[in-house]
Amino acid sequence: MAELLYRLGRFSARRSWTVVVGWVVALAMAVGAFLAFGGTLTSSMSIPGTETERVNEQLTDELDGLGGATGTVVFQTEDGSAFTDAQESAIGDLLDGIAGLDGVEDVVDPFAAASDRADQEQQLADGAAQLDDAEAQIEAGTAQLDAAEQQLDAGQAQLDAAVAQAQADGTFAFAAGQFEAQQAELDQGRAQLDAQRAELEAGAAELPAQRAQLEDGQRLVDAASEIRTVSEDGSVATGAVMFEDDLFTLSDELKAEVAAELDGAGIDGVQVDYSTEIAASIDGLIGVGEVVGVVLALLVLVIMFRTLLPAVLPIVSSLVGVGVGVAGSMALSGVVDMSSVTPVLGVMLGLAVGIDYALFIINRHRRQLLAGMDLRESIALANGTSGNAVVFAGSTVLVALLALNVTGIPFLGVMGTVGAVCVLVAVLIAVTLTPALLGLIGIRVLNRRARAQVGHDAHARPELKPMKTGRALLRAALAIVALLIVAIPALSMRLGLPDGSSEAADSTQYRAYTAVADAFGAGQNGPLLVTVALPSSVADDDVVGVQADLAERLLEEDGVVAVAPVGVSDDRDFLAFQVVPVDGPSSESTEQLVHDLRALSPLDAGEAGVGVGEAAAVDGDLELGVAGQASGNIDISAKLAGVLPVYLALVVGLSLIILVLVFRSILVPLIATAGFVLSLFAAFGAVVAIFQWGWLGALFDVHDPGPVLNFAPIIIMGVLFGLAMDYQLFLVSGMREAWVHGVPARTAVVAGMRNGRAVVTAAAIIMVSVFGGFVFSHLTMVRPLGFGLAIGVLFDAFIVRMLLIPAVMHLLGESAWWLPKWLDRILPNVDVEGAALERTHPVHGAEPGGSADATGAPADAGDDARTAELEPEPTR
Repeated sequence: MAELLYRLGRFSARRSWTVVVGWVVALAMAVGAFLAFGGTLTSSMSIPGTETERVNEQLTDELDGLGGATGTVVFQTEDGSAFTDAQESAIGDLLDGIAGLDGVEDVVDPFAAASDRADQEQQLADGAAQLDDAEAQIEAGTAQLDAAEQQLDAGQAQLDAAVAQAQADGTFAFAAGQFEAQQAELDQGRAQLDAQRAELEAGAAELPAQRAQLEDGQRLVDAASEIRTVSEDGSVATGAVMFEDDLFTLSDELKAEVAAELDGAGIDGVQVDYSTEIAASIDGLIGVGEVVGVVLALLVLVIMFRTLLPAVLPIVSSLVGVGVGVAGSMALSGVVDMSSVTPVLGVMLGLAVGIDYALFIINRHRRQLLAGMDLRESIALANGTSGNAVVFAGSTVLVALLALNVTGIPFLGVMGTVGAVCVLVAVLIAVTLTPALLGLIGIRVLNRRARAQVGHDAHARPELKPMKTGRALLRAALAIVALLIVAIPALSMRLGLPDGSSEAADSTQYRAYTAVADAFGAGQNGPLLVTVALPSSVADDDVVGVQADLAERLLEEDGVVAVAPVGVSDDRDFLAFQVVPVDGPSSESTEQLVHDLRALSPLDAGEAGVGVGEAAAVDGDLELGVAGQASGNIDISAKLAGVLPVYLALVVGLSLIILVLVFRSILVPLIATAGFVLSLFAAFGAVVAIFQWGWLGALFDVHDPGPVLNFAPIIIMGVLFGLAMDYQLFLVSGMREAWVHGVPARTAVVAGMRNGRAVVTAAAIIMVSVFGGFVFSHLTMVRPLGFGLAIGVLFDAFIVRMLLIPAVMHLLGESAWWLPKWLDRILPNVDVEGAALERTHPVHGAEPGGSADATGAPADAGDDARTAELEPEPTR
């Protein structure tokens, strides 16, 4: 590999313009492919097989229109007064217009909804009054019937007495016709009374059922009493836009179209804001913070190189690499589901590693020029040595990112793959475009003062002395204790997805969230959807009663403010309810409520109050399901938390294998991996302290602390692993190189540190600068990623690799390089630094077979048998 890279570097230096034009063409093709084939990015994350996704599919099947995403639109009067009729009419017209957009299922006009609710309550009140009137009328009618019946009884008694008198005095025959007529009249009157009484009794029999229906309706109204669309003072109103697609498939184009309608509303005296379901956008992958990070990286390079031209080269090459990698990846977004964070991660990684990898090669080239090497030979050798290390270092990052695919989480696998593509392009750029650019600028890679000292002995390094053992013990103890203390908050980490409260304070999402929370309660920012599958269909007349019983049962759960029915299936065996929690969707109480509601299933109908008595409407177990924003966040977070240990074990295992292969040691990989774990958990602790606990919130613009971004830990773990192995490679390989050439183990530690300390320090500062720029990104989900990576690199580079590892390596001494003989025989010889190539193309001032780069002085390969490990095998 080193020889191949040497030749590639020489070709690139000789054919500089060919290579440069080739990459420009590649960039143009990537951008063109993105413009031609790029599809929609989503701001939501979905994991197949979760409970929320199952319930959403069930909602779509049973209740068409309920499975789609719902965005909230908040209207506020600018002066705090109640809405005028004209303003209400304008809001209604605005929402009606949005309802006509393709992809919008329906809208909710807050004033129409409030009016409908008032009408419903009035109808219930009127119905109760009518029932009371009917009962009074029935009582009055019954009294009248009783009086009429008494009159009939008296008439019948008189007639019977008259008939008896006539029969006694023998006149009955003469008055028989008259008696029969009077009896017929009495019988007819009694029949009429019986019919009227039967009618009254039938009406009275219907009254209890009607009363029960009214009471059931009133119970539903009472259960939903806290759900309002217009505030009590009439100054805030919330509408809703219901989409056909769910949150995970909703297109940014449709959201942008809805947002444009709302932004252009122009209703006098009314401020219009909307929730993250509508406002989420990926416009602009790079903001001001990211640009500042790149500028800081350029400043570090200028300070290191002490001239502008070579400092610009890593920036230019990394920007080209980012353009090719990100645009090329986004060109596939039309056929691959890709989250909005995915290209941002590609930009973040492409910039950071692109600058660093170019830096390693340019720094090696500058040192060789100062030692007096020919320009093109120096470019080729730098590409074959440091470029070889760059390829290996990039490979570790690639492995870590591609390993995200084994988690079984689609969006995470896509993120890892796109990140890996961007890192791969950064490596290719480093070993091709960087040598080409170095060939173009020639000797100007050095400033004038450095050019005057080319080949002088001023660059020789002082004599090396190992550190003191007591100092090594102190450094190791301080590093370990400090990292463990910082890692303490990680023990209380909560995972979730950001809601409107996490957005920038001047954003429409944040204004909408706070307005709803202040006027209606935080829970209305993220209501839950609870479904109930009945064991059998219920009668049409029993539906309202069953809904009321279930609503009251759900209200009994802690943390529930209101419950409202939102749908019944055609077969009347599937019901859906909107459940409003006390707190917002990312709160601990809402998370607990979701768990509690799911724990109710299966729910006995009798326990729910809907299966009691011989004429029970429902008999059997009820299956409950929970969906909604909070539910989805919980499911995704739980899935990610479950794969986190598996991924950590995979990364640690890969780390051990790679490091054993590179350093041919058992203990060095173990302490390197332990150091990585320490820096990782310290990074987690810092992320929890800032974003979950709110420490230093004003500094990092964390105004409403919440759970940690649920996929941040696994992304930080993968990326930090790759970068930690990079720094381990560039520092400890120098120690091994010196030890192999006969330098005592403890002195070799100092040699390796002197050889790589400056460039690793600059590289780490650049990494921190680039990642740190994303801490203030306009995308909420990017901020914890940027901070976690920046602080992780800071801990790993400056505390673990430069303090802890050298101290432990000193304490271990010669035993650090112990390797069982059987393992030594089967391990291949991995010449990461290209030492064999360096011996065939020696730097001026170094003996063939020696290394001026590792120890600062040439070493003869024959001085120590350990040198044989670096000799290439003869060609067969």
